[in-house]
Amino acid sequence: MVTQNGKPTCKVYFDGSCPLCRREIDFYRRRKGADEIEWIDVSIETYRGGAGAPDCAAAMKRFHVMRTDGVLVTGGAAFAELWAALPGLRVPGIIFRVPPFSWGLALGYRLFLPIRPWLQKIAARGN
Repeated sequence: MVTQNGKPTCKVYFDGSCPLCRREIDFYRRRKGADEIEWIDVSIETYRGGAGAPDCAAAMKRFHVMRTDGVLVTGGAAFAELWAALPGLRVPGIIFRVPPFSWGLALGYRLFLPIRPWLQKIAARGN
């Protein structure tokens, strides 16, 4: 869960109650380097946020990643940060951090949000 210096490469805040989100996070957790990331399920009863972390309501609506410097990023930018933290996805993560690629990723994420509830229903049927 942490690097050799004792700190996670990043903190990923995800909605573990969402079947779609759970599947995606499971995919990332199986990747090399995932043990150096702190995975935080915001759907658990004890989650409260704080210390720069998103509150539960915000974290349930959008994907969040906290970088090692304490900066919290959301949406498409959060995916780029997660990818950059995983060796097998590092190159796309770095590419999607910079414009115009970051703009495209942000737009894609905003377009995804309205259809997320529909996709969640489909994913729930597959469980």
